[in-house]
Amino acid sequence: MTQREACRKAAKRLSQAGVPEVELDAWYLLEWSCGVSRSHYLAYPEEELSGEQEERFFKAVEKRERRIPLQHITGEQEFMGLSFLVNGQVLIPRQDTEILVEEALKYLKPGMRFLDLCTGSGCILLSLLHFCPEAQGMGSDLSVGALETAVRNRDRLGLSAKLVESDLFDRIEGRYDLIVSNPPYIRREEISGLMDEVRLHEPFMALNGHEDGLYFYKEIARMSPRYLKPGGMLLLEIGCAQGESVAGLLGEAGFDEIETIRDLAGLDRVVRGRLACQ
Repeated sequence: MTQREACRKAAKRLSQAGVPEVELDAWYLLEWSCGVSRSHYLAYPEEELSGEQEERFFKAVEKRERRIPLQHITGEQEFMGLSFLVNGQVLIPRQDTEILVEEALKYLKPGMRFLDLCTGSGCILLSLLHFCPEAQGMGSDLSVGALETAVRNRDRLGLSAKLVESDLFDRIEGRYDLIVSNPPYIRREEISGLMDEVRLHEPFMALNGHEDGLYFYKEIARMSPRYLKPGGMLLLEIGCAQGESVAGLLGEAGFDEIETIRDLAGLDRVVRGRLACQ
């Protein structure tokens, strides 16, 4: 079977399984499973796969047919130009979250201490440290499996960061110049309606924002003034319909200079606020 034929057959199977973007996924699986570069494929689409390559490729396709996320098959996802290991213990890093990192980098300076709550894979924490290596970063998560993944990513990227098992602030000490978080924010009743890749394969704990989707924002807004230095910044990724509610929570908790930042699609994505100096 040629490379072109393999991709076409895979795309047809994925389409029948209801997978979105079938041609793109078929290509990524070919690249990952067979080591075929895009330039080589375009130059030699009629080159035949070996029996071993064909078997490996269609095993990967079969997993994708079962709606296993592409990133769980390959084990990696790019974020902020870095490669992160991912698995069923963590949310797959998404491009929207890069808005949170980019905004945080506007405030993070060498020597500052920052905290990443609900760190998951560590993509936010480790990206901030990669671009500001003289800062001091800590990540916390309630999931032991997520922390194990974050440790692997930390060591793989050669960065220095403390990681702690904690239910939000329960085991956090000291004060920070900056706190960031992408907490669970999907309303519990909406999770069953999510696409299979998310609903069946990403951790429920990392999705569940309780009844109104605002549980973690309420807790973080209420508790973070105890852990931020006066004038310190809090930045939170939000769902696209939560900007007004989360901004209100920060205002009630004593933050000022509150602003909602939109993503490239024009949707509310990050709420930031400065802890008012007393």
